Amino acid sequence: MRDADLQPVIEARDLGLTFQTNDGPVHALKDVTLTINKGEFVSFIGPSGCGKTTFLRTIADLEQPTAGTLSVNAMTAHQARQARAYGYVFQAAGLYPWRTIGGNIRLPLEIMGFSKAEQAERVARVLELVELSGFEKKFPWQLSGGMQQRASIARALAFDADILLMDEPFGALDEIVRDRLNEELLSLWARTRKTIGFVTHSIPEAVYLSTRIVVMSPRPGRITDIIDSPLPRERPLEIRDSPEFIEIAHRVREGLRAGYDEANAS
Repeated sequence: MRDADLQPVIEARDLGLTFQTNDGPVHALKDVTLTINKGEFVSFIGPSGCGKTTFLRTIADLEQPTAGTLSVNAMTAHQARQARAYGYVFQAAGLYPWRTIGGNIRLPLEIMGFSKAEQAERVARVLELVELSGFEKKFPWQLSGGMQQRASIARALAFDADILLMDEPFGALDEIVRDRLNEELLSLWARTRKTIGFVTHSIPEAVYLSTRIVVMSPRPGRITDIIDSPLPRERPLEIRDSPEFIEIAHRVREGLRAGYDEANAS
C-alpha cells in the first residue's frame, strides 16, 4: 500500500499516563507516538507492566492520558467511545452465565436500541463469522473456553465497529486451541477488513497475526521498536517454520531484551 493510500485511524503523539497512588506516582506510559492505519493488524508485545494494556485502554477511553494527544477516527477517545467506533475483547470472555450465547451477543444491540429484527440478523451473521452457528441457544457453561472466547469476539463485532481492540484474548487457552483461534482470527480479519489492535505476551502469536508489531519496554512503558511484517496476508500455520518468520521473531526477542537492559540500566 502506498503512503498516499494510508488512512490513519488511531494517532498517539507523545502520549503519557501517570497514575497517582499512595506510594507515589506510577508512570505507566511515556512518550508513546504511534499511528495505526485503516485495515492494519497491529500487535503490542512486552513484559507484564509495560503499558500495552494501558495503551489499549486509553484508545478505548477506559483510561485517560495525562500527557500528549490521542485521536481515534479523527475524534477524541471519548467521542469515539460515544460514537461506538470500536469493539473490545477482554482477556476473559466475560459472558453472563444466565444469558444464552445469542443473548450475550444481543446485549450491546439491546442497549443501543436496535430493533429485534436487526438484532436477530446481526447475531446470526456474527455467529457465522466466528463459526458458532447453531450455538445461539446454548449457555456459556455448555461451551469450551475457546468457543466462549469466539462468542466474546462475536459480541464485539455485533454492532459492526471499524476497530477491534483485543486484550490477550487467547492467553488462557492451550496451545492447540490458541493456534486454531489464531487461524480463525486471521480469516475473520481478511473477511471484515477491521482495524485490529491486539495485546499479547506471545512472540509467535504476534509475528503470525500482525502486519506490524509494536515492542514495548518495562515501566515506564515506551515503544522500543516497530516492526513491519513482510509476511503475506495469507498465512498458514506452517509459515512459522519459514526463515522470514524466524527472523522477525528474533528481532522481536532482541527488542524485548533491549528494553529490559535499558530499564535495568536506568
